[in-house]
Amino acid sequence: MFAWLLNLIYLVLLPAIFLFRLVLRRKGIPGGRQKVFGLVPRRVGNRPCLWLHAVSVGEVLQLQPVLEALTHNRPDLELVISTTTPTGYDVARERYPGQTIFYFPLDFSWAVNAALSRINPTAIALVELELWPNFTFAAARQKIPLALINGRISEKSYRGYRWIFPLVQAMLRKIDVLAVQSDAYAHRLIDLGADPAAVYVTGSIKFDRVELGRTNPKTAELRQFFNLRDDETVFIAGSTQDPEERIALDSYLRLRAKYPRLRLILVPRHKERFDEVAQLVERDDKLPLIRRSASQKNSPRSPGVGTDRDVGPPGSTSAAQPPILLLDTLGELSLCWGLATIAFVGGSLTRRGGQNMIEPAGYGAAVLFGPNTWNFKDVVELLLSHGAALVVRSGEELTARLDELLADPARAAALGDCARKLVASQRGATARTVELLEDVLPDRPDTFAPRAA
Repeated sequence: MFAWLLNLIYLVLLPAIFLFRLVLRRKGIPGGRQKVFGLVPRRVGNRPCLWLHAVSVGEVLQLQPVLEALTHNRPDLELVISTTTPTGYDVARERYPGQTIFYFPLDFSWAVNAALSRINPTAIALVELELWPNFTFAAARQKIPLALINGRISEKSYRGYRWIFPLVQAMLRKIDVLAVQSDAYAHRLIDLGADPAAVYVTGSIKFDRVELGRTNPKTAELRQFFNLRDDETVFIAGSTQDPEERIALDSYLRLRAKYPRLRLILVPRHKERFDEVAQLVERDDKLPLIRRSASQKNSPRSPGVGTDRDVGPPGSTSAAQPPILLLDTLGELSLCWGLATIAFVGGSLTRRGGQNMIEPAGYGAAVLFGPNTWNFKDVVELLLSHGAALVVRSGEELTARLDELLADPARAAALGDCARKLVASQRGATARTVELLEDVLPDRPDTFAPRAA
């Protein structure tokens, strides 16, 4: 009866969601058959199977070290991955081509039961926090162990769940392992009714994915392409949104005469804005420009580099007026941060809510970001509480902090060293998480008996 009451509630809400996507956003429902009817790929064979669910891109990427460790530790294990969003689905297919990828079913009892029957998993792991009553109770009825990994629960979600405490408590009590990122998250889940014996603080997997060595080959290749000298100070404004490129460029232009060895690398967050930012540099300021995408073209010159500016081919510089550097390729920012002496992390002076500041911190850059960082609230609190980053609230403040750090290289180095050591101290969540997952899986392949579908 409870399941069908939920079905009725969902059926009332679903048409509004369809209408919004189809009419207002002119989008269909990707994976509709899998979501609405649970018609996910049917798994064959009797290998033990772990179903991992990651809602969107961020959660999908967090799975990488976990998948690598599980594949190494348990080669007998079949891994299947579900996601909710189209972008998460596309990234999962790109990152994990050898795995079965599908859309997570909507929480209708028939969709949930069909998906569980077709996958027939040995255990299920949910990334961060994804609680759906029908799915949770159906898995428990079929005696499928459930685990939460890299768990987190914001203050806002915690307050919302308090209004439906009996339901949330019932769901949490069906989860065998609750592996969370921090003590604060653990306390919130226990307060919502989770069994304290099932709650483990493992830390955040995000830290395990961070590169710590500036001498890695990819970072070295980027340094060579941009022809950066060892005596130059590199300021990177990365994952930026409009108008953050303009703000970073203004700061650079105001300080370059005072600090002639200062170099600027701009890295817009979205590829759709690469040309726009290139035009901003060239049109408004008549500055020479090197575009990283020039390395991927047949022409020996980038669109922003010409002989009339005495800059030369991509990767060269002019002593009189060093060019602005534009990283306008996908997937290279995480390693480009390794070039930064000072790093400004974008999406933080706009309403985006911030971007990943762990990566530049891991390289030991002096990290700056704006005040709007609610997407990374815990990471920001950790960095600020250890004196490992600085907040800038405007373009003027960005210029001022940049000026202070350039005038005092020892302070910038100390700030970066503090950040790097802090990131290193947070590593190890993957190993702890995998150990907990292995506890809910069969011990040895020869003792595994497949669960009846």
